[in-house]
Amino acid sequence: MTISGIDVSDYQGPAPDLSGASFALVKATEGTTFVSSVQAAQAAHARAGGLLVGWYHFLWPGDIEAQAQWFVTKCGSVPGDTLWIDWETTTAGTSASGAEKDAMLAAVKALRPDHRVGLYCDLTFWKTVDTTSDCGDGLWIADPDSPAGQPAVEHPWVIHQWGVSGVDHDVADFPSVEAMRQWAAVPAPKPPADAYQPYPGADWFQVGRVSPIIGRMHDRLVAVGCDRYKSTLDKDVIGSGDISSYEAWQRKCGFVGAAATWPPGLLSWDRLQVPAS
Repeated sequence: MTISGIDVSDYQGPAPDLSGASFALVKATEGTTFVSSVQAAQAAHARAGGLLVGWYHFLWPGDIEAQAQWFVTKCGSVPGDTLWIDWETTTAGTSASGAEKDAMLAAVKALRPDHRVGLYCDLTFWKTVDTTSDCGDGLWIADPDSPAGQPAVEHPWVIHQWGVSGVDHDVADFPSVEAMRQWAAVPAPKPPADAYQPYPGADWFQVGRVSPIIGRMHDRLVAVGCDRYKSTLDKDVIGSGDISSYEAWQRKCGFVGAAATWPPGLLSWDRLQVPAS
């Protein structure tokens, strides 16, 4: 049994057709310069429809560590989302080597160990370019010439991209979207109990409060791509930059409405992983 899904790129607009889909895979980044301007809207559209969301990065040759950092900081992933490396020929007619593909999978997994990190490629790359069969946590294979759910590969696969009609159509090798969600929900490695700053409570976050905790929160918000600060002065003092940056983080975590407004809540605070010292 399989479930149906779609994958979309930036040119397909902010609200692609979700008819019959249980999951959506969204292009986020490419190389070290491109960020899809509609990725956030596409993901929000999919989440609003109850779909499981994944993100993919179009791999270019070279600068693997920089590409991995670019991908994980620019995409809007939250725990439970899947991450994919798109390995194919670039618009310049080049392609990453098999070794670079393997390195990219490892680099992204090291940066996001609590996410499934898999590989997208077509039959030609899988059968004639790849030499290691390394597809990370799963293979997403493009094979439009085979019936849905029957790609022409012997290797176990997770997703089969089988058709194009407005959007790319896929099936995933799961009996239900709940089963796919369970697979995607990788428990993060447990850090030492004292590694992160405990949640101090909503009332603690008063504008003007001075604490080194706020400085460390500032650094983490910048690290996760939620930098709305106009200055790095007085990092230890709660100000408007902290409020707007933290609200950006809450939205990135999937919170909406009042749940996405200041002050920080327990769940988003724990996900931010502010160091204890």
